[in-house]
Amino acid sequence: MRLMNGQTFVDFLPERSINGMIVIPEPFVERMRELHGEQGVGWSKALPGLIKDCASRFDFRPEEPFSNLSYNFVLRAKLSDGKPAVLKLSFMKDELSREVHALRAFEGRGAVHVLEADEEMGVALLEGVNPGTPLSAIEDDTHATEIFCNVFRRLHLPAPSGQLYPIMKQHFAAIERYRERFDDADLTAPLPESWVENAEECLSYLISTTSENLLLHGDLHHENIIRQGEEQWAVIDPKGIIGDIHFDTIQYLLNYEDRGGDCEQVLRRRIAIMAEELGLDPRRIAMWGVVRGVLEACWTIEDGGSDWHRGIQITERFAQCLV
Repeated sequence: MRLMNGQTFVDFLPERSINGMIVIPEPFVERMRELHGEQGVGWSKALPGLIKDCASRFDFRPEEPFSNLSYNFVLRAKLSDGKPAVLKLSFMKDELSREVHALRAFEGRGAVHVLEADEEMGVALLEGVNPGTPLSAIEDDTHATEIFCNVFRRLHLPAPSGQLYPIMKQHFAAIERYRERFDDADLTAPLPESWVENAEECLSYLISTTSENLLLHGDLHHENIIRQGEEQWAVIDPKGIIGDIHFDTIQYLLNYEDRGGDCEQVLRRRIAIMAEELGLDPRRIAMWGVVRGVLEACWTIEDGGSDWHRGIQITERFAQCLV
């Protein structure tokens, strides 16, 4: 099992606990420094005590952390009755709060159960899923897409009242910030102007013509759909966004994009399956993809990266599906 910086979980086993306290891997501490500065470091170093408090309060035994730690600290646990669970701790408490609310809203629709949560502490104890194999393990892309459709079909529900979840305009705000940054300053705008204009026009059209705003998962890709038992699949890690149901296909379409053919062939095949199985409009899916690619490019620029071309390649690939 690989952790960040090429280290393995075995590397941390000898010092996994000291006097019954979990030891936080140093690569994760450094990741928190990159993301949140010294506040992130302080939070990560306080985690052993927080985990101990949660274990006492929620009555579970902490086990090993997951191997792919990045934005949150996530570890396996055992409940007092021996059932598996997952403890998730997040520096970004508002995001975890939205995740918890979305999981509870999706309860009975295929999402994992929230066993306990404390939003002020930024912790959630979730149902453990066995065997927990991700959808990415299904290498037959047509079969995987059919499973995705089965999960997708039962998940969504009408948007709840209130302002807990961001709407589409807010989710795509980085495009507007890009405009403001390069319109108001004496700077050369890096992105191709035609694609930014197309994305703005598509976004405006899609928002204005959405017939029903639903609560969406917001990050429904292969790794967030995991096997539960022999036949069932469970959804994890929702972001919670209000908007057009067609948008919730996009993250799946962006992953393993060349599995079973070249990128354009795979994209067209997947969209065709989704249109047939779910009754979705393939052109709306493609238009959301056009906007999503430009959003990716804008995020890259905001983060100080230079590889914004990948976002534009996404846009170009989805645009081919509109021809």
